[in-house]
Amino acid sequence: MNNKNLDHYVELANIIDYPRNNFLDKVLETQESLIEYDAETLLILDEFIQFLNITSPEKVEELYLRTFDVQAVTTLDIGYVLFGDDYKRGELLVNLSKEHHKVRNDCGNELADNLPNLLRLIPKISDNELKKELVQIIIIPALDKIIKEFDIKNIEMKNNVYKRKYKTLIEQPEHYGRMFLNPLLVIKNILNVDFGSSPSNTENIDKSFTESIMTEIKID
Repeated sequence: MNNKNLDHYVELANIIDYPRNNFLDKVLETQESLIEYDAETLLILDEFIQFLNITSPEKVEELYLRTFDVQAVTTLDIGYVLFGDDYKRGELLVNLSKEHHKVRNDCGNELADNLPNLLRLIPKISDNELKKELVQIIIIPALDKIIKEFDIKNIEMKNNVYKRKYKTLIEQPEHYGRMFLNPLLVIKNILNVDFGSSPSNTENIDKSFTESIMTEIKID
């Protein structure tokens, strides 16, 4: 991982960011930047591209909102995935915001722990150890949890809850409801190749990356 060019994480962020009009073009650019990675990962991305080719931009946008916002399957806010509304998420947000600001990584309208923002942050962090901790202790464990939410049983359970609460449900074909799983799997695979898998013991998740950032900030 040391001294490896990680600019492809800027491209990777685009495949899970809000799908604007040029979304397909950005996904195709990402595909080109990942040509050196394994065939299985590229096949997962190609399946997503095939879906985009036959689906209107309006439908893709609707699916994105359905997956991550309205009656959501999950969220892309990593801190919330790991900590919920616990104060630890607040601490993480504060420290991540400082890291984003330090390297001028524009978070747009999203929070500092939003997955696309963190992916764009990766190549901008100069401290390799800090970068590795961000990936192995924060991003990958959260991605594991996010990916599990796409299990069909979990989706059915959430749909039942939404139906009881709102008396209605936005209907969609089953495979549509899981299409944004593909870019998440691609991102997870690339992270594992570049940084190695996450340590099995993540119980002290709040005592590592957050403290590392706080220590670096104090030194600065």
